[in-house]
Amino acid sequence: MPPTPTRLRWGFWDGVGPGDDVLGPLAGRRVLDIGSGAGHYAVHLATAHGALVDAIDLSPTQHRRAKGRFGDVPGVRFLHGDVIEHLRQAVPYDAAYGICTLAGIDPHAVLPALRDGLRPGAPLVFSVLHTNFRGQSPSSDVAPRRETVGLKGLAPLPVQTWVLTGAAWESLLNDYGFVVERTELLRAPEPDNPVVVQLLQARRRPDPTVRISCRPRTRGAPVAHAAIGVGAILLGEHGLLLGRHHRGTIELPGGTVEPGESLEETVVRELAEETGLRARTEDVTLLGTLVDRVEDVVRVTVGAIVSHWRGEPASQPDEKVGDWGWWPLERLPDGLFDCSAQILTAWRPELPIDAPHAHFTPYAHRARPPEDGGTTASPS
Repeated sequence: MPPTPTRLRWGFWDGVGPGDDVLGPLAGRRVLDIGSGAGHYAVHLATAHGALVDAIDLSPTQHRRAKGRFGDVPGVRFLHGDVIEHLRQAVPYDAAYGICTLAGIDPHAVLPALRDGLRPGAPLVFSVLHTNFRGQSPSSDVAPRRETVGLKGLAPLPVQTWVLTGAAWESLLNDYGFVVERTELLRAPEPDNPVVVQLLQARRRPDPTVRISCRPRTRGAPVAHAAIGVGAILLGEHGLLLGRHHRGTIELPGGTVEPGESLEETVVRELAEETGLRARTEDVTLLGTLVDRVEDVVRVTVGAIVSHWRGEPASQPDEKVGDWGWWPLERLPDGLFDCSAQILTAWRPELPIDAPHAHFTPYAHRARPPEDGGTTASPS
């Protein structure tokens, strides 16, 4: 029986990731614990924050042991049953959470049930498997796959679970009435442990009948005073991908964001146009923004890592950058383009690059490819 914790643990490791604060204020609020197991997290929220927690679990064994240990704790109600059936008749909750449990239920069934079972604006926070102990990555296809759950003293338990990319989860949540506020990858503290847990923080979309208006300051277009572009880091087994601009600078693949594009879409498009390489938006991890200025123009550059791609880089017709090649990190060439140099030093500050100063704001889910170039994809 696990002890009552002092904070929520969203993954498998103490001290990794955020704690209770991601659920917001809890005093006096009705909270649903999805797949509550031993009940110790529900008890923590009730005793430490004054939450009124309904802890539901489908397992009769888990329900019995939680109720037997914590059944007299004020503020906690232990329920045995199916969460979807429960939500159909429950009064809407002020918050809901699941710790490595929600992915065991078909998202097409549980997400609409949670939408209807939460008040407008209520938080939904849950963690799910992202990369398993074999290093197998998540899928963009919304379908279950077979995984195993390790049980102390017992044989591993086979389960069907949805192990999806962050983009797939965000799309599902958006489709079923939620706004995703943040995603975060929680990694094992041991460097040789490949397991990664994904934490998603979403909120039930407000009542669509209540709308807040907005309007432009003027009918004309704003005065152009900023430029925004992206630069992509591709680290392969032979080094870093760099090309030569027709003006002589050495550059990462990248370019200017076009109207209507997301930053990930810009990375994918520019990579294809400049190098011929093919990637997907879910293969792109944004590192953060770099802000500097060139005369009176504010320049915003977003660095990104591309983890998988198809094909071999080659010069493309009518493109300004070509002569693509792989450069070992310990032998990078002189003459790097300012923006590429800024991205590389933000990514790896230990690189001996004299880059002009820029204000760098990292994103919380930034990733760093392994030293051996293990993020590469097989050419098509």
